Amino acid sequence: MCLILIAHRADPRYPLVVAANRDEFFRRPTASADYWSDAAHVLGGRDMEKGGTWMGVATDGRWAAVTNYRDGTSAGPGTRSRGELVAGYLRGSARAQEHMASVETDAREYHGFNLLAGDGTGIHYLSNREEGAMMLAAGVYGLSNHLLDSPWPKVERGKHALRAALAEEAKPDRLIETLLAALSDRSVADERALPSTGIGRDWEKLLSAAFIRAPGYGTRASTVLLMDQDGEVHFRERSFGERGKLIEDQRYRFALARNPMVAPG
Repeated sequence: MCLILIAHRADPRYPLVVAANRDEFFRRPTASADYWSDAAHVLGGRDMEKGGTWMGVATDGRWAAVTNYRDGTSAGPGTRSRGELVAGYLRGSARAQEHMASVETDAREYHGFNLLAGDGTGIHYLSNREEGAMMLAAGVYGLSNHLLDSPWPKVERGKHALRAALAEEAKPDRLIETLLAALSDRSVADERALPSTGIGRDWEKLLSAAFIRAPGYGTRASTVLLMDQDGEVHFRERSFGERGKLIEDQRYRFALARNPMVAPG
């Protein structure tokens, strides 16, 4: 994932809204979103190289997503896959806070990451480039390849678009369409607003768009996850090939289990 927008208890109709783009090399084998054959309660895409995922939701309402932390360095030998951080949580039954505590103990085994994990008690955030996990207050947040709410142009544009979409008072399908449109924004940032993450100015500019098209690399999936006030989960994912070609558009919907641990949130 390279852009995650979250509305956490910011609207009474939708206790949770997540809109996210996954950016990756096109040569990396990937399975589109579906229920997993080896963990039928998990819905999400799959990294077929390492077996993990960038974002997913369990039928009990637990969800998680991860981005890499971009600093121009390469992963060292023996570094674990960041996709495990999401997949391990969704496969199990731990609360988000418990999962974050266990991840903290092993955080140095991974290259730079930002992890979000949620359940009925709230949403927790952890980066191994910052000290300690935190629980999020109600509000709107944005995350790319730096720390939570770092004011990168696409993060700020995305948060604005999320607030505007919620203000429309749209029904779920319409809200999802509006958010997918925001995720498809291909405009790049002004040169003066670009971050400096050690990859050179040309790549900084290419990667400053919400939806990325670059040689051999780009946005592979746009995903929207909604949990509404009635405990229904809406999951929509568009998958893309090179040059932004739409490959699949998948829709899922299910009712949350009536369990106080996993009420929408």
